Amino acid sequence: MTRKQDTLSTLQQLLALLQGERQALAALDLDRIVTCTTGKIDLCSKLEAVDQASLDEECLGILDAVRRLNEINRRLRNLIASNVQNRLGTLSGNTSPYSALPRHKMSLALA
Repeated sequence: MTRKQDTLSTLQQLLALLQGERQALAALDLDRIVTCTTGKIDLCSKLEAVDQASLDEECLGILDAVRRLNEINRRLRNLIASNVQNRLGTLSGNTSPYSALPRHKMSLALA
């Protein structure tokens, strides 16, 4: 398989994986969401080695579709997280947004 074919195949796999992630998000299928995340990390690490200047129009078109679908999935994840946060706030009676615990200043003793 040539380098172009390998890159094209990886991009197509990533596009299919993102479509699966979108379905998993819609179904709130946590196992599949985690599997998709792991798959995205693996495929992205393969694509990091590819010189973007060497991509032809077909690869660039799929890369653009991958970027758009990833952005859609990111927004969907954020909506789901916000919804869960609101529901938990309603159940607990705490309507303020999540905030991290305050940091305690640590002093280091120099020896």
